[in-house]
Amino acid sequence: MNHIGEIISLGVALSWTVTAWFADKASRRVGANVTNVLRLVLATVFLGILLWITVGRPYPVYADGQTWLWLGLSAIVGYLFGDWCLFNCYTYIGPRFGQLLMTLAPPMAAVAGWAMLGETLGWTSIIAMAVTLGGIAISIISRDSGKHLKLDLPLKGVLLGIGAGIGQGVGLVLSKIGMQHYAAAIPADAPAALSGMMPFASTMLRAIVGGAGFLIMLALGGGLEKLKSAVHDPVTMKYASIITLFGPALGVSLSLMAVRYANAGIASTIMAMTPALIIIPEIIFRKKMIRLKEIIGLVVSLAGVTLFFLL
Repeated sequence: MNHIGEIISLGVALSWTVTAWFADKASRRVGANVTNVLRLVLATVFLGILLWITVGRPYPVYADGQTWLWLGLSAIVGYLFGDWCLFNCYTYIGPRFGQLLMTLAPPMAAVAGWAMLGETLGWTSIIAMAVTLGGIAISIISRDSGKHLKLDLPLKGVLLGIGAGIGQGVGLVLSKIGMQHYAAAIPADAPAALSGMMPFASTMLRAIVGGAGFLIMLALGGGLEKLKSAVHDPVTMKYASIITLFGPALGVSLSLMAVRYANAGIASTIMAMTPALIIIPEIIFRKKMIRLKEIIGLVVSLAGVTLFFLL
């Protein structure tokens, strides 16, 4: 089938749009840590069942110490730091601006790839980063009556959004290193299905580490009672189930699969469409008025992401 990678990438963008919408709802209802514990525990169960059906083992079989180390580090950076920042930023600036700031993830991944993997970071990439940052600035910065620059959004929310972009980008590079170790650890006589399911097994490993980390954070903060109450709340569990299905279970796994079937730049550009797609439910369900400068900023930011991958 032609363009299967591109089709998967569009599915990822749609999945992350759904995830962002319901993550905002859940985080406002029970908090970011409770939401992350629920979704990562559910994701671990879902992925375990999927692996059991496809490869006969309900866990990341053949994952060695190096695989656990690097994918575990990616979970700490991407989930414990990145998603904690993302889910909390939703409560301050909403999913639309939260996802806009997530366009920082590709440039952050490029910087991390240059630092950790020795990947090339040329002038075109630096220009693309500048365009992306310029688009974000157009969307969130304006002039007051005294012609001074000011943020249109709460500073805390913006900083959390920036942290989310950094966590996502660096976490992706750590995941790439972990999957390289995972591929090397799989013996030649392993079931053929395991190669295709490796992205899902890797995601399960990350979910285990991330879920355990959030649970520890919740326990240290005295939030276990809140978690217990959330488990018995049908609305919260509905939100958590939707987030799980479209987030770590399908979205993250399909994103890893997409880059196997399509040019990484094209796939990443399509997956970066979430900030544009999320405008639709914002207008329909929340009756949000989208200012012209926000649309311009979004277009410029997405143009920067596109330039970054396609030049």
